Amino acid sequence: MTEPLHLARAIHFDESDQRVFHAPARTGEWCVSGGFEFSNWTEGDLTGKARQAFANGWFGLETAGRSTFVAVTRIEPDERDRLIEMLAAHFVTYYGAPSPEVARPVAADEIAHMADLCADHPPNSLLTVARELTEAGVRETFRVIPPQEAGLDQFAVHGALDDAP
Repeated sequence: MTEPLHLARAIHFDESDQRVFHAPARTGEWCVSGGFEFSNWTEGDLTGKARQAFANGWFGLETAGRSTFVAVTRIEPDERDRLIEMLAAHFVTYYGAPSPEVARPVAADEIAHMADLCADHPPNSLLTVARELTEAGVRETFRVIPPQEAGLDQFAVHGALDDAP
């Protein structure tokens, strides 16, 4: 039996992402770190909402928006494959990759990196990212908030309403 695959979805606890990012990710959309967007940035690029996206924004795969928090959740292999195709198309459209065929391995690496980040954490763990510019490029660090500390039951309804006592 194979291990279940995990990725992460954008989660919002309040409206702050609507204010701090140029384009917020949609709640529930699949996300990757998205550090690729900043590979050629300098200190001069780090102003306003762009600075916030750089500092701690996860990249939403459907909207190209950003989210401060993501929650680990299971993903099916065919859905993961669809996300690879979606990200490859994004690389062609926005980053000048010559074709989806050329972009696909890079997109697959991005998805695999995110799957690796999520692999050792149970569903509903929250992840945050922090970035800084270094002489060697963009450095990313990640923080995990385990589900019991995250208090997701305060924000999400689990089960059917008719299950209430």
